[in-house]
Amino acid sequence: MTTVERLQERFPAGITRVEQFRDNQRLIVRAGDVFAILRHLKDDAGFDMLIDITCVDYLEYPDATDRFGVVYCVLNLGTGERLVLKTMLNEPELTLPSAVPLWKGADWMEREVYDMYGIEFEGHPDLRRILMPEEFSAFPLRKDYPLRGRGERHNFDVIARSDS
Repeated sequence: MTTVERLQERFPAGITRVEQFRDNQRLIVRAGDVFAILRHLKDDAGFDMLIDITCVDYLEYPDATDRFGVVYCVLNLGTGERLVLKTMLNEPELTLPSAVPLWKGADWMEREVYDMYGIEFEGHPDLRRILMPEEFSAFPLRKDYPLRGRGERHNFDVIARSDS
């Protein structure tokens, strides 16, 4: 029995779709089940490395039914098996449980997703901006954010002078 088959058996309602492209296995999972599935993968299935957490904004995709897809890439170092889990979110409910209790490396990855897309991770130990200034009020990788910004100004001259 494959890892995906075991997951489907254990979480029958939590996994809504399974996709395969070449050697990549992708699972679409319900947001309410994502933490339990990640915990099972780490604790019981040997997926001991979190490779990445990222996000996709599907706003401008004509056939999309959900706005945001939060993507988790995990690896079983012993077998080399990789899995990609994606969970879908829509406004106004843009909150997921933090994966930091499972993998400490999720800390900065979740902060980046929060900073760029506005997805909040409940239980994160220090959820604040990591790339943008603290006073920045928008999420610049969202599809509805203008390419030239909204007229924000930051005092980069002070930063440049302090570097010299």
